Amino acid sequence: MAENNKKLALEAKEKGNAAYKKKDFAAALEHYEKATQLDPTNITFYSNRAAVYFEQGDYDKCISECEKAVEIGREQRADFTLIAKVFARQANAYLKMGDYENALTYFNKSLSEHRTQEIVNKAQEVAVLLKEQQRRAYINPELSLQEKEKGNKCFQNGDYPTAIKHYTEAIKRNPDDAKIYSNRAACYTKLMEFNLALKDSEECIRLDPKFIKGYLRKGSCLMAMKEMSRAAVAYQKALDLDPTCQEALDGYRKAVVEEGNNPEAVRQRAMADPEVQSILADPAMQMILEQMSKDPRAVREHLKNPDIAAKIQKLMEVGIVALR
Repeated sequence: MAENNKKLALEAKEKGNAAYKKKDFAAALEHYEKATQLDPTNITFYSNRAAVYFEQGDYDKCISECEKAVEIGREQRADFTLIAKVFARQANAYLKMGDYENALTYFNKSLSEHRTQEIVNKAQEVAVLLKEQQRRAYINPELSLQEKEKGNKCFQNGDYPTAIKHYTEAIKRNPDDAKIYSNRAACYTKLMEFNLALKDSEECIRLDPKFIKGYLRKGSCLMAMKEMSRAAVAYQKALDLDPTCQEALDGYRKAVVEEGNNPEAVRQRAMADPEVQSILADPAMQMILEQMSKDPRAVREHLKNPDIAAKIQKLMEVGIVALR
């Protein structure tokens, strides 16, 4: 009798599969339900019902059915690939619901049963989504301001490491506030962590290209790093925003003077830059540079081309080209 029921259950499942392919989900559920009643020990019938609920957008029922499927599968010592498939379906249901944490949990459970590249890729994608979701959930401008104020007090007291901790927390709470990056850059500069200060200065400029302090911080970092050509460019950009800024004027003059004192070192450092090498090896740029050397006014026309302007700007930054 039991064997006959199992045979009838499989027949019902096949009818369910046929209905599923036709997207007749109501009929598919009826057939899968009958299969389950005839043979309640088969994990596949529960898994198939979960698939129908998933297609219908009833993700809560899909998850519930997956849980039953795993329970039955464990009891009956079902093949690990079947259990992995159920976990993956449950993970996809959570993913559709925007519950990235549970989605990642169940994709990882699926992988612990049976590893496939498809599920590895999905788990990685969800991990990225979850990280971004958590980052966004953490954003709170009011708390960011509180942390920034704590950082300011520590900075005024000369406690730069603690100030950095508060500014870092403030950035996490409000990652689009350019001024906090500027403040943290000032701390890094005080601690002579010039690479970190430069990175924060550039992020500050990216977020707010009109915030003059970003360029001043960048110029200060580059001066400390003995990159006078780039420092001069940073200070020049600050002067473009405010021609009366004394800090920018002083920085620019000092950078130009320091650069002039050691032109050979500037040239050697510039020539070691792969980007500079590529620009100078370009036959079109060679013609343009030769033309500029004969007629400085020719540069105006070339600067109208954004690609050429960017290359000339790079050569200016490293001291290869100077516009008069």
